[in-house]
Amino acid sequence: MNKNGVLGWAVLIMIIIGLGLIALGAFRYRDVAGYGFAAVGIGFFAIAWVFNALKGRV
Repeated sequence: MNKNGVLGWAVLIMIIIGLGLIALGAFRYRDVAGYGFAAVGIGFFAIAWVFNALKGRV
């Protein structure tokens, strides 16, 4: 597996984890902790976006 394949798998895994964290924030923790879970999930999306942008350049 080359570098682009590794970055592709990393993007997929980070999107799944980000969706899970946002779902935890929305459905499991409805108080202040839910905002934290959702914010971390959005952060995972941002990092996955950067990895996806780097896919062809590394």
